[in-house]
Amino acid sequence: MTPAELRQQTASQLQSASDRVHQMTAFIGLDGFVDEILHVVDKRENAERFTRLPTIAQLAERLAGAAGRSTNIELVGQLTKLGGNGPIMANALASFGLKVTYLGILGYPNLHPVFAEFATRAEVHSIAEPGYTDALEFEDGKIMLGKHQSLKQMNWANIESRFGKDKFAKKFGSADLVGFVNWTMLTSMSDIWSAVLKEICPGMKGARRKLFFDLADPEKRTGDDILRALELIGQFQKHFDVILGLNEKESYELGNNLGLKIDDRSPEGLQKLCREIHLRVPVDTIIVHPTAYALAAGPDAAALVQGPFTPKPKITTGAGDHFNSGFCLGKLLGFSTERCLLTGVATSGFYVRTAQSPSINDLVDLLRNWPV
Repeated sequence: MTPAELRQQTASQLQSASDRVHQMTAFIGLDGFVDEILHVVDKRENAERFTRLPTIAQLAERLAGAAGRSTNIELVGQLTKLGGNGPIMANALASFGLKVTYLGILGYPNLHPVFAEFATRAEVHSIAEPGYTDALEFEDGKIMLGKHQSLKQMNWANIESRFGKDKFAKKFGSADLVGFVNWTMLTSMSDIWSAVLKEICPGMKGARRKLFFDLADPEKRTGDDILRALELIGQFQKHFDVILGLNEKESYELGNNLGLKIDDRSPEGLQKLCREIHLRVPVDTIIVHPTAYALAAGPDAAALVQGPFTPKPKITTGAGDHFNSGFCLGKLLGFSTERCLLTGVATSGFYVRTAQSPSINDLVDLLRNWPV
């Protein structure tokens, strides 16, 4: 089947399944950020107009040139929006039409105003204040500057006291899709997983469901922490069909921590690395999503698909979370691994072009009218 035929057939599958999506549920958590999207000024023409510094390398050069002296870097705000891997993913799932429950840190005792619209689209519960991120966006990537003081309040004791263990067990034990994201920044996440495995999972009944994990750039965590997280993720496979999502950088970090040899950074080399991680982390599916394409090792096969890449995205912060939501949508609908990848790249492709989360109809239109 050609890529064009695959896109057309996936579009038809999505369209015919749209009514089913509205009956599905998701329980997502556990982070929450207020994101300010910023551009770095290169040259200012007047009070209103400036040219943007286009690449991270150019910023690095400017900063290096200031060593031993000093420099002034001007940042111009473009957008203040809800942030965090969890809220962005949950918001995208709600845009598809899923019934979403979100548990995180979005303001306590009152929601931060940036999450007000999200709270009209999902059932939202918050147990602590959000973190804050200054996202410096460039044409070739982004630099995330985070303020994380409040994140330590996301822990099992606060979940029990401020949300409720029984309520957690009910949501966790019934949702078609459960998602735990941003392990790296939530330093108590592994302990939360351990408590859930011990106290919640043994009492669950019913059919196997989907459980998605995203470590979220684990470079700053120790090797022992990473290996413990992977061990806990593997234990959930006893109860769920587990999906572990990685971007390209994260896949190399996990490969290094697992002792894998990484000497080929081509798409073929990355696909081999994905398969080797899959052999060592006993879950249903491992995903790796670079910028221009995505690949996975699933229960049916390994697959790679090209995305609708654009060299000048309107927004990049949240693109990976949108990919994850699209991939999980395909999983919920019973798609093959290859078609799940396609729904993933279509979701992120729509988002980076429009700065909006797509509906099912938006995905169908993009798949049928693929950008060249």
